[in-house]
Amino acid sequence: MSEQSSSGTRKPVTTTRLRAMKSKGEPIAVVTAYDYPSAQLAEAAGADVLLVGDSLGNVVQGRETTLSVTLDHIVYHAEIVSRAVKTPFVVADLPFATYHGGVDATLANVARVMREGGVKAVKLEGGNEILPAVRAAVGAGVPVMGHLGLTPQSVHVIGGYKVQGKQSAAAEKLLDEALRLEEAGAFAIVLELVTDELAAKVTERLSIPTIGIGSGKSCDGQVLVFHDILQYELDPMAKKFVKAYANVGAVVKEAIREYVADVKQRSFPEERHTFHMEEADLQRLYGGGAADKE
Repeated sequence: MSEQSSSGTRKPVTTTRLRAMKSKGEPIAVVTAYDYPSAQLAEAAGADVLLVGDSLGNVVQGRETTLSVTLDHIVYHAEIVSRAVKTPFVVADLPFATYHGGVDATLANVARVMREGGVKAVKLEGGNEILPAVRAAVGAGVPVMGHLGLTPQSVHVIGGYKVQGKQSAAAEKLLDEALRLEEAGAFAIVLELVTDELAAKVTERLSIPTIGIGSGKSCDGQVLVFHDILQYELDPMAKKFVKAYANVGAVVKEAIREYVADVKQRSFPEERHTFHMEEADLQRLYGGGAADKE
């Protein structure tokens, strides 16, 4: 159960709280959020962490990859989500090519996301190549979440969206990079599309939480995309690692279809949706009442 204050309200989630959850074996529930209502609903449902993911490139912008997402996009969505909630720990992705240009450039981008976006932490994809960026951000007082396995910002290098860590050499490399990220100061690591066996080993070896997506049950927590949980799209594509809990897209489409039909048939608006002038004002303006208009 989530930690509560003496008044019964949930306490804000912190990095310390997340580490304690791992120690106690309490699973961590992470949901992506991109706007005010989705963030509020996720908080009300009990989510521990909200991730303002660059997955917005896919589910909000309708693009095939996340590579088009800019720092301005992340800052815009992060500010909205951060303003919407009080309890969840809000993390924002640093988008493609915003943390590989040297420490100074990285810290300037981190500062923008933290200051303007109002988030509590940033997430960076990659292993050994991002260790300087992780150390710099942590050294500047910014919590950093790592991301290993399938790293969508490197999709063209990886060769597509496929499971990682199937071969022993790749598994050893991922485990080593996870340990190095922890040593560099990361407070948690997302493991995406990693084999169940490897995710279990990484989770066992790390003292910081692992958050899985398509990486089995052994991770300390799980993350799913808001739109995948709800099937909030037209003709959602089935994904092996996703469990859908509703079909919001179908409900939304039907509701709008009914509205369009009502408008076409002039059955909306009804009398109960309509406002009227006082009879005296109507007489003064037009010299007649409702009867004169019939």
